[in-house]
Amino acid sequence: MDAERGSREYKPYDAEPERESLLPSHSNEANANTEPSVPHSCYSKPRFGVNHLLIAFVTGTLSCFVTQYAICGQSCFSYRGSDAAVVHSPTAPGAAILASPWAGSTERHNFPPSTPSNAFPSMFPTDVGYAGGTPTGAEPAVVATAPSYPMHTGASVLVVPELLSNAKGKTNSILKKWGNLSPWYSVDRKAFGLDSGPETPETCRVTGLHFLHRHGARYPTAYASYGGPAKFSSRLNAAASKWTGSGDLEFMNEWTYKLGEEVLTPFGRKQLFDLGISMRLKYGFLLKNFTETNTIPVFRTESQDRMLASAMNFAIGFFGYPFEGQYQQSITIEAGGFNNTLAPYKTCPNADDKSKSDRGRDYVATWASIYLKKALARLQPQFSGYELSIEDVYVFQQLCPYETVALGYSMFCDLFTEEEWDGFDYSLDLFFWYNSGFGYPLARSLGIGYVQELVARLTHTPIATHNSSTNATLDDNPITFPLQQSLYVDATHEVVVLHILAALNLSTLAAMGPLPADHIPSKRTFKVSELAPFATNVQFQLLECTSQPGPQIRIIVNDGVVPLTGIEGCSEQKDGMCPVDTFVAAEKKIIGQTDWAYDCMVDWTIPDGWNTTTGEPPKH
Repeated sequence: MDAERGSREYKPYDAEPERESLLPSHSNEANANTEPSVPHSCYSKPRFGVNHLLIAFVTGTLSCFVTQYAICGQSCFSYRGSDAAVVHSPTAPGAAILASPWAGSTERHNFPPSTPSNAFPSMFPTDVGYAGGTPTGAEPAVVATAPSYPMHTGASVLVVPELLSNAKGKTNSILKKWGNLSPWYSVDRKAFGLDSGPETPETCRVTGLHFLHRHGARYPTAYASYGGPAKFSSRLNAAASKWTGSGDLEFMNEWTYKLGEEVLTPFGRKQLFDLGISMRLKYGFLLKNFTETNTIPVFRTESQDRMLASAMNFAIGFFGYPFEGQYQQSITIEAGGFNNTLAPYKTCPNADDKSKSDRGRDYVATWASIYLKKALARLQPQFSGYELSIEDVYVFQQLCPYETVALGYSMFCDLFTEEEWDGFDYSLDLFFWYNSGFGYPLARSLGIGYVQELVARLTHTPIATHNSSTNATLDDNPITFPLQQSLYVDATHEVVVLHILAALNLSTLAAMGPLPADHIPSKRTFKVSELAPFATNVQFQLLECTSQPGPQIRIIVNDGVVPLTGIEGCSEQKDGMCPVDTFVAAEKKIIGQTDWAYDCMVDWTIPDGWNTTTGEPPKH
């Protein structure tokens, strides 16, 4: 079970300014030591013969072996068995070792090279002029003008097997059965219990948008409380000479572990690029407000590598290349000691207490022993010489989505039935219910900082008291935290999205809790594949309607409208709207009732059998 709390410091690439002309300099002498000169003729006569080339080749080959031996010693040339294949060592990036092609070995392709020999940035400028005509058109407004809303279907570039369900002739994609590892998709219209779509309601017009999204698809994180593909690969390596796969697992004999750690996959980059394009098409018209006020938007993300990369890919999709001068990117530090509403667990000590923050593991282990029992019995005879555990079989399921979003396809996807994929999907509901969402006793406190910021933006008023994860240095500065804009974009992790949904008191999503570990509830509204998949997104849509008094707000998660009836004063409304004033009053009350200092700093305990459906700790 991968957690979203690992912190990786981002180090931006420091490229030299590309100021050189495409033409050779008149002062060749000044550049002689840094870049190759441009030849005067492409047809100069060769100055080297065949013997010269053979000598150079032999010398170069010997130099490579000497250099490699100097770097890693005799271990570079050790091997196992007679048939050797080159794989990359997970402990020495960039170095190669010789190893037999037994399955379970780790394969790495470290691109780009750290110091490529042919990299001369000044000879490849990104702006050479002569751009031609560049007139722009009107800003798009699909959410307001189109006769229907464009729904997102998931991942057209991935190869995913279809599952034949029990219903005759009906197939289902397992893309929607991967919990937080699913690519985001437009949920069914009634997914959250309200028969309304994300398009602008009749008699209304959109006046603003607060947009919250998760990063795109990534490799597994460094930490896994249950399962974990990297740990399983290590166990296979340790027993590589003893086991053999057959039947459905025959492919394991040639399988290698190819996944990286934590950073975005190519598909993850595409997700955020596409999401940026999608939001520009839907809400581009809001940029007119910035032109009228002579300002540009401020978007936020964190310093963690996948977070910053997600924000940059979103910006390229939303603004196009180059995006400089069109917006400002606030990069908040995701590390211990820095207040950050988008990574609030970094300043909440109790979030590191496993007795409070890792309750989901036991629920997942219990449930996996039930729904994977038949799968273990089916797969073990096909994996001789190695005793599989329920947790190993669970890793097989994890490898399906991880390899698919990283490599485009995975053989592990075909190993399980639709019923077993339903079980996997529910296992992630269990994990995130008890570790991040409404069943997590710290959810409200960890999400309340963002709620404070949302209220400040909605009321155009600075945060009165910084008593949670809010960052006073940034939030009290009108440049880094503007209060008068019509468009806000914040990037975070799926756990934080779930914290925020709990802190807002969207209780309709928690209607079936607490979740049991021995069966799947028939009608549950808390589904992580719908609430927190890769690139999940939440629209806080602001409206003015002739049929409703005063400004309205509604919350749309992955194109599904969420009822706001759990928020005090928000009555049932067919399109999920609530007056902004009513919404703000209710959230201010929740803010006042949340005790960050107690929840995060005091060493309280969870009584046996105790549960929460509001994301709050036991009463004190």
